[in-house]
Amino acid sequence: MKRLLCMLGAAVVFASVGLSAAHAWSLEEAAKDYKGTEVKVIFLDRPGYRAAIKMLPEFEQKTGIKVSYEIVPYENTREKEVLDFSAQGDLAIALVDLVWIGEFAESGWIVPIDDIQKKFPKLIEPDLDEKDFFPLLLNAFGSWNNVVYGLPFDNYSGLLYYNKAMLKAAGFDSPPETWDQLLNDYAPKLTKDGKYAFALQSRRGETQSCDSFMRFIWPWGGSLLDAKFKSNLMNPKTQEGLEFREKLMKYMPPLIVDFDHNEAVNALAQGQVAMITEWSAFYSTLADPKTSKIVNDLGVAPEPKGPDGRKPALGGFSLCVTTQVDDKRKGAAWLFIQWVTSKAKAKEYVENGGVSGRQSTYMDKDFVAKYPFVPPNGGIVATGCSRIPAAFRRVASTIRHCRRMGHENDGWPGDSEAGFGRNWETSGRHPEKSWLLRREKNISSVAVVLGP
Repeated sequence: MKRLLCMLGAAVVFASVGLSAAHAWSLEEAAKDYKGTEVKVIFLDRPGYRAAIKMLPEFEQKTGIKVSYEIVPYENTREKEVLDFSAQGDLAIALVDLVWIGEFAESGWIVPIDDIQKKFPKLIEPDLDEKDFFPLLLNAFGSWNNVVYGLPFDNYSGLLYYNKAMLKAAGFDSPPETWDQLLNDYAPKLTKDGKYAFALQSRRGETQSCDSFMRFIWPWGGSLLDAKFKSNLMNPKTQEGLEFREKLMKYMPPLIVDFDHNEAVNALAQGQVAMITEWSAFYSTLADPKTSKIVNDLGVAPEPKGPDGRKPALGGFSLCVTTQVDDKRKGAAWLFIQWVTSKAKAKEYVENGGVSGRQSTYMDKDFVAKYPFVPPNGGIVATGCSRIPAAFRRVASTIRHCRRMGHENDGWPGDSEAGFGRNWETSGRHPEKSWLLRREKNISSVAVVLGP
């Protein structure tokens, strides 16, 4: 009898396990009702997007969902998305830079993740684990006014890449720790025979302001705007950093003012320069023998310290579900966003050339050892500065929103930062742009960063 009871108990346990396994969440099961659905998204011509494209066939095979992508230059991406949203087009997934998320959220173009999960509870992956994303990334890139709209994608930090052979030939066994060392010790010895010590992407526009200027404003303790949103460009610390940048220019290639990211990366990859400061997303380009001559001599380190310490920037995007498409495409879009940013796919994404925003990716010692950019990138993402500070990001989104809506002459409700959180839809007023124009005589310097 005792044996019979044990056998019956075991049978119940196995039946329970079998029932649980039968009802376990799977991508294939979740996607059954979405087979044949097409979702459209814009991608950039950068390593992180090429990594996602390599992974796409697996997602499409498992789900039957077609992900159609168009590769667009970064400079045209926001305009193309805004035109699509304004015309109630067919983009189901929004690619959102951190300086666009306020405009996209306030305009009602993207769906909060909470709303998606309430509407499609069966599509939520149990191991989604939003807390596994670096908090800074989720807050800066995926959120607006404490509401999460998107999951971090193609997120990267600023790093120092260098040619070990060139440094060794000049008598250096390691890269510079400080910007002062780079300028005064390394640069004179590395600039000779048609080769240069450093290349800094400096093309006019967002590249110049966000990638070039900020690399020498933040580490010197300066900023673009002060606490009252007035120009801080004449602050002594800001000026000191910008003057340092000018001194460093003589150790860069002659046409440096027309260098964007690709030109800077290529200059290092072809042995024209010894060092560059660039996004971690470009590691795969520099480590690929098809695109780089310095694969065996490639070194990676954190960006140098300035007088105010090491202040590298963070960049990147989030992927959001758009409001304009039907529920079928919303659900399919959410399945793709979850999948491509998931913990399960993070390592494969890195192996294909992307940079993961998942903290768990940086905890595997063997994996970290395989990719030298991962340790400095992880440390920066955990503690670094977003590419655009939160307050300035709010100003940028506000001005763009006002430009689009055509509200340029309304009054400003007050000088507190809380004024930026006004509900434009209920107030019917869009005062921020005209307020800034009236209060800030040097607004042209701010417009350089904001772009069109």
